[in-house]
Formats: sequence, structure tokens, C-alpha cells
Amino acid sequence: MKRPLAYITASWGVDPTENTEIAAKYSRKVFDAGYSPICPILMLSTFIDDGIPQEHKDRQDIELDYLRRSNVLVVCGSRIDEAVKNDIAIAERYRIPATTLNGILTVKSHGQKTNK
Repeated sequence: MKRPLAYITASWGVDPTENTEIAAKYSRKVFDAGYSPICPILMLSTFIDDGIPQEHKDRQDIELDYLRRSNVLVVCGSRIDEAVKNDIAIAERYRIPATTLNGILTVKSHGQKTNK
């Protein structure tokens, strides 16, 4: 079964360890909902140094490419910062549907059979 690509965005904090843990949880939930998660904070933070201007630009280019290839943008968490607003605007420009993690999970739960 081919899973649709879901780009995960959130308002990340300053603690890289905490960000990684939260991003992994979001990715797992998106995966369990039937999508292939794309979470740049997990994928790129291990080898790109944002302190180097060219690498920071490369990171932005890679993130844009991942988002453009995605089938859906999933906004996670309860805060919306400028980076999340930017991801939403880009998704809108490329006609990529945007939803929340709760939205994805709600849709998935409606498709499940309940044992009563």
C-alpha cells in the first residue's frame, strides 16, 4: 500500500532534544494514521548546521522541496509561529491541503470499526 506523504510542521522550541522527542511522537501518530511522515526537524537536524549560512539556505531549499512533494501539510501542536504560517502559505500556494494532527486522527477514527 502506498502511503500519501504528510509534511509535519510545528512551532518548535529551543531545546533540540525535546524537539526530537516531540517530532518523533507526531511522526508516529501521522504514520499510524496511514501516511508517510516527512518531518524535516528529524531528518535534517542530524547533519545540517544552521550556523553556517549556506547550510541554513540549503536546509530551507530542502524543506521547500519536501513540502512541494507532499500530499498534505499537517500542523501539529497548539502554537502557530511565523515558520508554521509560512509553511501554511506555501502549501496554499501549491494547492496542498493543510490540516491539523487532530484533523488527521479524527478522520482516521471515523474509518475504524468499533466493537460494541
